[in-house]
Amino acid sequence: MLTEYRRALHRIPETGWEVEKTAAYLKSVLSSLPCEVFSPVGNAVCAYFDFGKAETVAFRSDMDALPVTEQTGLPFASERPGFMHACGHDGHMAILLGLAQELAKLPTAQRNVLLIFEPAEETTGGAAAICETGLLQKYYVNQIYGLHLWPGVEKGKVFSRAGGLMSRSCEVSVRFTGQSTHIARWSEGKDALFAAVQFIQSAYDFVSGRDGCLLRFGKMQSGEVRNAVSRETVLEGSLRCLNDAVYDEARAMLCELAAQVERETGCAVEVRRTSGYPPVTNDAALLEEAKRRFPIAGIGPTYITEDFSVYQRQVPGVFFFLGTGGTELLHSPRFDFDERVLETGLALFKALL
Repeated sequence: MLTEYRRALHRIPETGWEVEKTAAYLKSVLSSLPCEVFSPVGNAVCAYFDFGKAETVAFRSDMDALPVTEQTGLPFASERPGFMHACGHDGHMAILLGLAQELAKLPTAQRNVLLIFEPAEETTGGAAAICETGLLQKYYVNQIYGLHLWPGVEKGKVFSRAGGLMSRSCEVSVRFTGQSTHIARWSEGKDALFAAVQFIQSAYDFVSGRDGCLLRFGKMQSGEVRNAVSRETVLEGSLRCLNDAVYDEARAMLCELAAQVERETGCAVEVRRTSGYPPVTNDAALLEEAKRRFPIAGIGPTYITEDFSVYQRQVPGVFFFLGTGGTELLHSPRFDFDERVLETGLALFKALL
């Protein structure tokens, strides 16, 4: 059952909010079950199992794929050239569909159950749009769970930790505007490239002494010719922090550093930041309860991001990693996994009911 779902979904990868075929497949499976199937926004899909209780537990899966050309050679490989489920979201959906089948067999449960299938996790973040509909409040959700297939840790084993599991992030762009002149008269100009180098070094020095903070610039564009001082330099990078306090401190540092570099170099410095996803912060009490119901190993935090954190800003929740062993990394065109691990994911969610 889980394998069938995963392979069917793997063949039809779609990105962002444009997940019409994926949504149609999910609805085709869910429509025969004793639940309310609906779309709270766009192509998101929800299934609500009403057991007549006062409270509801939610489980979330992402739906979207990536603009990656598949190189797995699988017999059920992507049928859409240039797109692939390279991040395991097909597996996540299969687990939730399997849970729906299990819920259909139950005469009763401790809570009502809401299954959330979310588009656009890889792009604009579908969680925010879903939460803005008031969905969690309307269905009296008081806890939420999710998981992600995770390469590099023991296959078929579940991992998590209390508190910060995955980082907050924002994209950082910094523009330095100076005055170009021939390098023979470099002192008459304002060197935007030099200003950027100063900025990078000072910013890296700041984050190196702070736990739970990562800042790196991966792209720099500067100048026009080799023998003229650069008039403009643009840096593009990412800031990632494991908690909001460190994140706020780092954001303030960027603004202060920009002002300092302006004073020292005479170049204008403009810092732009996106809002990014909040950190995935697991509720300690819920995780302890989960450990009493299912074997869950500890794991360190990661600077990878996930918009499951948006749901955790609304209600307490726990996010888990489901080990795939020594597979290719997520987002690789060769990413694949042993489908037997899906049974472990389903067993975890059943235990959390």
